[in-house]
Amino acid sequence: MFVDEVIIKVKAGNGGDGCTAFRREKYIPDGGPFGGNGGKGANIIFKTDLGLRTLLDLRYNKLIKAPKGANGQGKNKNGRGAEDVIIKVPVGTTIKDMDTGFIIADLTKENDEVIVAHGGRGGRGNTAFATASNPAPNFSEHGEPGEEKTLKVELRLLADVGFVGMPSVGKSTILSKISASKPKIAAYHFTTLNPNLGVVRTIDNRTFVAADLPGLIKGASLGEGLGDKFLKHIERTRVIAHVLDMSGSEGRDPLEDYETINKELKDFDDKLIKKPQIVIANKMDLEGAKENLVRFKQKYNVPVYETSAINSTGLDKALIAIADELDKIKQEPLFEEDSFESHVLYKFKKEQPFTITRDNDIYVVKGKEVEKLFKMTKFTDEGALRFARKLRKMGIDEKLLEMGAKYGDRVQIMDLIFEFKE
Repeated sequence: MFVDEVIIKVKAGNGGDGCTAFRREKYIPDGGPFGGNGGKGANIIFKTDLGLRTLLDLRYNKLIKAPKGANGQGKNKNGRGAEDVIIKVPVGTTIKDMDTGFIIADLTKENDEVIVAHGGRGGRGNTAFATASNPAPNFSEHGEPGEEKTLKVELRLLADVGFVGMPSVGKSTILSKISASKPKIAAYHFTTLNPNLGVVRTIDNRTFVAADLPGLIKGASLGEGLGDKFLKHIERTRVIAHVLDMSGSEGRDPLEDYETINKELKDFDDKLIKKPQIVIANKMDLEGAKENLVRFKQKYNVPVYETSAINSTGLDKALIAIADELDKIKQEPLFEEDSFESHVLYKFKKEQPFTITRDNDIYVVKGKEVEKLFKMTKFTDEGALRFARKLRKMGIDEKLLEMGAKYGDRVQIMDLIFEFKE
């Protein structure tokens, strides 16, 4: 089964918890802190594999969860970091963060890889909190939560040239004649249900990759027929080979076919219609083809190459023309640079660190940093005091007073409700 688009959730591993421990040694009655740090949580990594051609595996794995780091132990033993989870995907895979809209990565080379969700750091043991004023702290941290994301994973085939056209114009037949690819060929529309790739070698020994895309019809960009499901696979191609049934053997006018398909390409993405295009006038062995070709050339000033795929005539000239065109064109990146997720952007972006709303008589505090601090806090006596000091430093106490909160009022952070104290 060919699957080229999935939406999945990923959850990187939490960091391991820090340990609260003290030295307990003979003849050392008042030992100092001795708790180790937790290990780092596992990252989730996407890596390309040349052996894959579809996203089928991800279709049945809608939630990918990575393991957490090991907890710290006494005697200052740090927990082991968890092993990263590596997900294999085909070359040509694009990963988009559904929450931010940014492209995380466009993986176009063998063994390309990207961390799509970072594991949390390990929580610090009480040894890490020892200071001159508090030489024996009685608290440690939970591990940092791993990143959670909803991702849209799309496959856009890596092909140099894309064969497009109405159903039954001969695209699959052409691909079967010019490469070792064996697409299904039959005398009915939409025989091709999935894109087919083939490596083509010209008579002068140049090679390129061609994609035969399922037949388009009027309204394809809006979902008609096989719809826009496969139009995205044309986006990476450098040249479009527009195949026409010049004989009109299906009862259609090839000139109207040409205009219809170009309109669908333009409606899907304006960039597609700007790609170099070569017209392959197929089925020239049939009645009416010569007359229609004269009409076509009178109306359109585009390169046209006459072929009869079923008889294997004229294909060499068309392939040479495609190879010549490819030699002139550099491979351009599919996405603009500002489409990508920028770690610099996130590092320096000014965000509101928290929000406070009122739900009846409870003040509800929300915010990524606040919630992360909450999850990492062990609510022992000292841990709770440290948590309160952190909130005060973030300006939450000041904001509560500004909103009219009084000491003794209830404040909620996640599932904890506590009393607002001076």
